[in-house]
Amino acid sequence: MSADLAFWHLLNFIAPAAGVAALASLFAKLAWRRELTGVAWSRLALWAGAACLAVLVAGLVVFGHDGRMATYAAMVVACALTLWWVGFGRGAR
Repeated sequence: MSADLAFWHLLNFIAPAAGVAALASLFAKLAWRRELTGVAWSRLALWAGAACLAVLVAGLVVFGHDGRMATYAAMVVACALTLWWVGFGRGAR
């Protein structure tokens, strides 16, 4: 595999995690505007993205390939829990 193909493959592996984290953080900031005033969108998105990426890597290790629905479901749950932790839990302080 050439370097440019490896780059695009890696980028496409990371894209679902980045997309889910960015959109979920945006919707959380819109839905709980007053409650999340003190928490920056970038902080929410960064932590949610890290959690989503960790779940994608774990799914790759467990299942042997990416793109499994169980991995994506776990990614959504991890994103929601991370947003709650950073926005409302102990991570908010």
